[in-house]
Amino acid sequence: MKVFVTGASGFVGTAVVRELLKAGHQVLGLARSKASADQLEAAGAQVHYGNLEDLDSLRQGAAESDGVIHCGFVHDFTRFAEVCAIDERAIETIANVLTGTDRPLIVTSGTALVRPGKVATEDMPSPFNPAWPRASEHAAEAATVAGVRAAILRLPPSVHGEEDKHGFIPILVNLAREKGFSAYIGEGQNRWNAGHRLDAALLYRLALEQATPGARFHANTEEGVTVKSIAEAIGQQLNLPVKSISAEQAAEHFGWFAHMAAIDCPSSSKWTQVHLNWRPSNPLLLNDIENGIYTQ
Repeated sequence: MKVFVTGASGFVGTAVVRELLKAGHQVLGLARSKASADQLEAAGAQVHYGNLEDLDSLRQGAAESDGVIHCGFVHDFTRFAEVCAIDERAIETIANVLTGTDRPLIVTSGTALVRPGKVATEDMPSPFNPAWPRASEHAAEAATVAGVRAAILRLPPSVHGEEDKHGFIPILVNLAREKGFSAYIGEGQNRWNAGHRLDAALLYRLALEQATPGARFHANTEEGVTVKSIAEAIGQQLNLPVKSISAEQAAEHFGWFAHMAAIDCPSSSKWTQVHLNWRPSNPLLLNDIENGIYTQ
């Protein structure tokens, strides 16, 4: 297949591009800059200049391809509602091109907010959260109703691995260095589900090749890792103390990240593993931290 990939030069997207090419697919990667274009060409992909707000570029990329993987997202949390709207328009634009065809569309979402406090499963729709108004799943579900072969791939809050510079673990590492200690809130028993980016990249390919309209897939290989254990691993690597802080102190310590530092979001991927014969094989989250890839 010739696959149009948005977010093709991002942390997850680059792994998706490599996985698709390794499996024999062609890749048309969306690029905003010459640096991104050079990176895609070096990997063996074709370059398609544009961005998520350039709807004509999205239409053209989708029209030239046999399927689309939408990994792109504008990671600007200072204007989160606005970038969620950009994401929704991008998905709608791509879906309109694919309507009436059998060409698959894989839309990226997340597991974190599906069912906080309880184990999220693939059969559960993601509720609307005014604090985090991401509309990816709503747009994908609307596309399915319109006849698009669309499926949703939910990434865990921690997609980890080599080259991770801007994810949740780097945020915690940078905060620990800045504050002089590695922190968790309360008893730190709230859990993040986690998955390695190479395992996620494999799942994107399998989801594309076997796309079931309306399906939701979970890319986590670990159901739940306590935030305390993450903080302890970071503290050990940085040779810094590990401290519990109160919920009242969290906003000052973590800033905008306090909500995610406190969330309890275990998630199952059992159905995904069975349905797509997905077999994750890469290091677990604490292994990656303990191996020093975030602190060297």
